[in-house]
Amino acid sequence: MTGRERDVLIEELEQKLDSFDSAERKEALSALCEKVRSGEITLPEPGTDVNLHCHTFFSYNTYGYSPSKFAWLARRRGLAFAGVVDFDVLDALEEFLEAAKMLGLKGCAGLESRVFVPEFSDRVINSPGEPGISYHMGVGFPTSRLQGELGDFLTNLRKLAQQRNRDLMGRVNKHLAPVELDYERDVLVLTPSGNATERHICLAYARKAKESFDDDNALQQYWSEKLGVDATSLELPESRDLLNTIRAKTMKRGGVGYVLPDKGSFPLMAETNRFILAAGGIPTVTWLDGTSEGEKAIEELLEVSKDTGAAAINVIPDRNYGTGHGDEKLANLYNLIELAEKLHLPVVVGTEMNSPGQKFVDDFDTKELSPLVPVFLKGAQIFYAHSALQQQCGLGYTSEWAGKNFVSVAKKNEFFQTVGSSLQPQHEDKLGGLSEDVTAQEILDKISHSM
Repeated sequence: MTGRERDVLIEELEQKLDSFDSAERKEALSALCEKVRSGEITLPEPGTDVNLHCHTFFSYNTYGYSPSKFAWLARRRGLAFAGVVDFDVLDALEEFLEAAKMLGLKGCAGLESRVFVPEFSDRVINSPGEPGISYHMGVGFPTSRLQGELGDFLTNLRKLAQQRNRDLMGRVNKHLAPVELDYERDVLVLTPSGNATERHICLAYARKAKESFDDDNALQQYWSEKLGVDATSLELPESRDLLNTIRAKTMKRGGVGYVLPDKGSFPLMAETNRFILAAGGIPTVTWLDGTSEGEKAIEELLEVSKDTGAAAINVIPDRNYGTGHGDEKLANLYNLIELAEKLHLPVVVGTEMNSPGQKFVDDFDTKELSPLVPVFLKGAQIFYAHSALQQQCGLGYTSEWAGKNFVSVAKKNEFFQTVGSSLQPQHEDKLGGLSEDVTAQEILDKISHSM
């Protein structure tokens, strides 16, 4: 086999990682791992880059990445830690963690949703134009196979989201007629497990319009009229700018399909945190850029959140520095990280990858981000350690065992950071079966002896 033929085969296998057929994804990943073992593919040593916030195609990934594909690319890029986060579901969890272990990648999995924060009912937090509504996360779940009330809560998150989408689409259909969508036929086919998002709906509208107007001028005129913009600059038929404009003009505040949510539209943050804790995850506050009225009161917001169980905070660094963002957002980012350190809140960072143009991993060597890398790396070490310990023996960061064995959050962070930096994926199984009686030092000794 020539070098070119080998490269083509590898590329074909990588493409199969995004198949909606789980068996095909697993077979392709196994084949790629075999090529690593045989020396046909060389993987780099892990560096210090991290991305713990990547959406997969189980909610919406702008590049169509499956959990296996993200794990593979993260390992090929030499990421130190990687994590998946999907809206309202844990569908990616088992596949991603299995793929990460196969690849020797330190990983964790979680979900993102929106919650209502009663104490901020008159202040916008991080969901633009929606007072009291906040994006919220659970990080490091050990399994998606939840039973009883936990399973019901998770199922209800999906149902609520899908009903909001159907209602939204119905309103937007009236405005965009004659381009109208059928939810099952046009939207759900774009995602492998029936968990569509607003971004899937936007893509479906763009493709439906292309089918309806085979003449470019007619398509351009249609979108100009319906969106109230000059569509000549939107790079039809389905560019990033078009999809974002469809969403902004029809689905967000002021759009024809938008309905202001009330406190019953989303679960309470306190309820969601109880679910996350009971399911073995870490409740995590999300932060946008510090410019909203709610985020200007970040200390109050964090105290309210901590009172209901939140123990970490999520940041998307790329939206807070660089061209077009100004000095205020960068200063807000640094102030937020300083506060997180003061409160001993581990920090989740990532790029999301649920909108066109978002990076695979942040530019951590920039002058703006490089001073923050130690904080980001420490957070990643803690989340990975939690994920591994919670999955193997139920002794994670938010477990009763952790509450009993550390005199302070700072000491707990120190332990989990040490575990996360020293534990290797191939040795995670050695933590299985540890009892509640084990000491923190005994866990560290066990990891040390396995190296």
